[in-house]
Amino acid sequence: MLEFLKKIYFPNIKGLKGPLGCLNSARYGIAWGVIGAAMDCYDSALRYSKERIQFGKPIGGFQLTQKKLAEMITEITKAQMLTWRLGVLKNEHRATPAQISMAKRNNVHMALTIAREARQIHGGMGITGEYPIMRHMMNLESVITYEGTHDIHLLITGMDVTGFNAFS
Repeated sequence: MLEFLKKIYFPNIKGLKGPLGCLNSARYGIAWGVIGAAMDCYDSALRYSKERIQFGKPIGGFQLTQKKLAEMITEITKAQMLTWRLGVLKNEHRATPAQISMAKRNNVHMALTIAREARQIHGGMGITGEYPIMRHMMNLESVITYEGTHDIHLLITGMDVTGFNAFS
C-alpha cells in the first residue's frame, strides 16, 4: 500500500524528500497562520483598551497597557518580516528546512505570548467567549506541538548553527 501511495503522490521522488517537502510546506503555512491569530488577539486588545474605562479613563491611556500593545505590534511586525523574507527565499528555491523550522518555532511562540498579553489586557473578560483570545490560545497550544514540537525545531536550528546532530 505504501508503495502505491508513493507512486501516486510522489512519483518522481526518492527517499524522504517528498514527505519532508510536504512537512516544510505545512510548517511554512503555520508560520503565516499564527501571525493571523496574533493579529486578531492584538486587534481585540487594542479595541478593548480604548473602550474599557478604569479610574476615569480608557486603560489604553495607561503606560503598562501602551507598553504591552507596543511590544505586541513590534513582535507581529518582526514575524511578518521573517516570514515574508522566507517566502521570497522559498519562491527562489533557496529556503532551507532549518529556516522554515526557525520561522515556525519563532512565530508560534510569538503568537502565544501575544495571546497571553492580550488576555491580560482584557482582564477577566479575556477568558470569556465574548472575545477571541482563549480560542486562539487553545489553537496555538495545539499548533506548538504538531509538524514538530517547539523543542524539535530548536534542535533543528541548533544543528544548522553548530553542524552537530543532537538527534543521534
